[in-house]
Amino acid sequence: MPVPTGEQLKAARTAAGLSQAQAAELMGYPLQTGSRGGVQSRTWQALESMSDERNMQGPVFAMFLLLTGQHPEFHLERNQRPDRHMAQ
Repeated sequence: MPVPTGEQLKAARTAAGLSQAQAAELMGYPLQTGSRGGVQSRTWQALESMSDERNMQGPVFAMFLLLTGQHPEFHLERNQRPDRHMAQ
């Protein structure tokens, strides 16, 4: 999956109905308390910014699309047997 532009990332986040902080939390990015007391993610803000050079890597974007049900080719299903663990 190609590296998304900030505009594409923002469009995917808003299509999922998530705030920047919610999207950041979903993907494991750090959250900070903003100047007005709310929670924010400077990392996510930078990834969506048109002026910042940082971009989300393609595989991470693919995972975001999977987790939010937007991937063009694949979808995730909840494990029907949650008692089974990968490491046994």
